Amino acid sequence: MKRTTWQDANRLATEGLGVRAIAMRLGVHRRCVREALKSDQPPRRGGGGPRPSLLDPHRGWLLARLSQLPELTAAALHRQLAERGFTGSYSLVKSCVAELRPRGRQAYLSLSFAPGECAQVDWGEWKSLDVGCGKRRLSFFVMVLCHSRMLYAEFFFGESMEFWLQAHRNAFEAFGGVPERIMVDNCKTAVLNARRHGEPAQFNPVYEDFARHYGFRITACNPGRPNEKGRVENGVGYIRSNFLAAREYNPPEVLNPALFDWTGRVANQRTHGTTGRRPAELFAEEEKPALRPLPAGPYECATTRVVAANSRFRVNVDDNRYSVPSALASRKLQVQLYVDRIVVRSLTGELLADHPRCFGRKQEIVNPEHERELLASMHFARDRDRLTHFLALGSAAESYLTGLREKRPAWRNHVDRINALADVHGRDAVTRALADALSYDAFSADYVHNILEARTRAQPETGHLHVTRREDLLLIQLPEPDLSIYERKQP
Repeated sequence: MKRTTWQDANRLATEGLGVRAIAMRLGVHRRCVREALKSDQPPRRGGGGPRPSLLDPHRGWLLARLSQLPELTAAALHRQLAERGFTGSYSLVKSCVAELRPRGRQAYLSLSFAPGECAQVDWGEWKSLDVGCGKRRLSFFVMVLCHSRMLYAEFFFGESMEFWLQAHRNAFEAFGGVPERIMVDNCKTAVLNARRHGEPAQFNPVYEDFARHYGFRITACNPGRPNEKGRVENGVGYIRSNFLAAREYNPPEVLNPALFDWTGRVANQRTHGTTGRRPAELFAEEEKPALRPLPAGPYECATTRVVAANSRFRVNVDDNRYSVPSALASRKLQVQLYVDRIVVRSLTGELLADHPRCFGRKQEIVNPEHERELLASMHFARDRDRLTHFLALGSAAESYLTGLREKRPAWRNHVDRINALADVHGRDAVTRALADALSYDAFSADYVHNILEARTRAQPETGHLHVTRREDLLLIQLPEPDLSIYERKQP
């Protein structure tokens, strides 16, 4: 048997898989799996029998010595062997002692719980899912009521505090009550500092506030004591080996309805190997009446952080960008993270934005209303520059602008074209043309352009507006009349 086979078999056994399932997973015979689970040590490499070693003559003495005094260290045994004439290295003695030292399996007490006394919670991890421009890891939350083994599970796209609290809340609502205490692993969402050297565990203050709202106590497992939360560990392994076996990867909104159906029809209806009862029946008969009632209102399952909006009035959350009103660019804001949405508030608590939460990556979630104010201010700035340039075209410009606004829906285009004519023909010529067009109530950039063009030509073109001033008549030069045609020839 290979070392890797021994390691994989023991790892899968700790995850809750049976001998048959492990054998199918690894492609080996069930007898091989049983041998791997019975052995405390991985198999040594083969290769034609063991090679001779300097320790071979001393192995019997070492075994007897370790049987008498199993607490002796390899260093002490190496010194004693040296006195007996051993010339090998300390590392050789150390590896041999690790092999020969008697090891006993650690004994654990069987924990029993009264109805409604305790529930155990933990996370299970599944593989990552493609979400567009990246991957997100799928995790599933498991809560098991310790007396009846009633199980609740739900998939999420994360294990942070908002998911942790929402999963508890959903489980309590599904059970219709709250147990007296919750037994947790030493994850940071629950425990900041684990219990060590007789000191009590330090719990996360957000989780403590949640526990006060629902009226349960938090109990942290001791480090290195897997038996203390064996019920939920078995639940996690059961979901992996049964529900997730050969299942396609899908987002939580697809997996959760199937998971809820499976827990109701299969997980909570099977005959449990320890209690000999169906969890749903035992829960209804004994545990549900013992649960504490739910509080009057649910807890707001959200986490809050202070972030700064960038110059494009976006806040970054989990590699996605969410818009805020444009006036708040580069400001510090308060972001509340819920399981299904992102809420942005001012530091004083004023609501600024509410977006559905996106679990993709590199995505922009934009509310068009947040850009409207900036676009309006940019439009106002353009209008201001446009009108300032136009109104500088003499005293008639204001009255002509009023006429354009009344008669031309696209008056801004006409103003822009007249401003462009001033750059081409000069401000004085356009000022004079505006006054002429105003006198004839001709409100259009085309009329102004025709007036300017007519003054640069000897004869106006037919069909175009031509305005002649009195002073222009004084500049007209007429040729001398030819009177010779009137002279009569003398016979």
